[in-house]
Amino acid sequence: MSTDDSILSQGTWMPPEWSPHRATWLSWPHNAETWPGTLSTAEAAMIEVAAALAPHEHVHINVLDSDHRSHVLRQLSSRVPPERVTYHAIATDDAWIRDHGAIFVFAPDSMLHALDFDYNAWGGKYPPWDHDRQVAARMAEVLGVGTSRPGIVLEGGSIDVNGAGVVLTTEQCLLNANRNPSLSRAQIESQLRRHLGVRQVVWLGQGIEGDDTDGHIDDLTRFVGEHTLVTVLEDDRGDVNHAPLAENRRRLEQLSIDGRSPEVHELPMPTPLYANGQRLPASYANFYIANGVVLLPVFDCRADAQAAEVLQACLPGREVARIDARALVHGLGGIHCLTQQVPADDALLSCPRVFPKVTGPAPQT
Repeated sequence: MSTDDSILSQGTWMPPEWSPHRATWLSWPHNAETWPGTLSTAEAAMIEVAAALAPHEHVHINVLDSDHRSHVLRQLSSRVPPERVTYHAIATDDAWIRDHGAIFVFAPDSMLHALDFDYNAWGGKYPPWDHDRQVAARMAEVLGVGTSRPGIVLEGGSIDVNGAGVVLTTEQCLLNANRNPSLSRAQIESQLRRHLGVRQVVWLGQGIEGDDTDGHIDDLTRFVGEHTLVTVLEDDRGDVNHAPLAENRRRLEQLSIDGRSPEVHELPMPTPLYANGQRLPASYANFYIANGVVLLPVFDCRADAQAAEVLQACLPGREVARIDARALVHGLGGIHCLTQQVPADDALLSCPRVFPKVTGPAPQT
């Protein structure tokens, strides 16, 4: 399908993650610089991710080429039925498909549509990213859906929607000069309303220590229902994460959604993890909601069980599958960062659509 930027003038709607999925898409880890000495254990964790997803929905996997496909196929052969996986020779620079992949939305004609936001490897931190910038368009081509390029830098991990008019994000990321320095807060909000179908933009502050994405929301606070959120807190006042997470919690206390205070559940922070003296961005908020299952990153510490209990209570119709994510966070990311949902058409029935009222031209970028 060709690029159709005319859709941008009409506005699109992003369904929430818990709405029905057609599939989950992965970019298989391969970059040894991302996981120095730990790539094989990161792949082992991804096997667990694919194995947990496959009983519930189809899995698409981006691989570099035919040799890489054979490599991944061998790893999955004993855990995932081959008919549950489709491989695509879509080269990537890294595995973080939440950020370099398409963000799937619905157009006003109720057709699935792909948004191809610009991508600059989190503010130019990790060149090259030429392959990653092509991934979103290739995903849309595979599915045969239309694609649009909003013309701003935005990563999927920096936003979280409730599907009913609200998006969560952070000032540290979206207002960072390394993303869209020419855009004001108001212009960024206008873009989010137009492309995600939201009325309300909720700004939290700072992210967690070790997060090289400049404070992605998927390490902090997530919607698990239209009026229900989970947010991470650090009880240890001596920990560097205590103050920023407490500030984010205070902001949520002031939040009103459709005239009512949301229900906020607190997730713990895991025991700190380090690699070569560097704090790793381990967070239970980096979970992924799929059909019938929630993939929860765990870190072999006492807080794992508490985090699982909180999510099970919030999403009672789904199994909570615990995935050992210690190897994944050595690459400075987690399960949510490594997954991207493809909404099913039934997502249109699961939540009220809130297409924006678009007037005038799109903000200049």
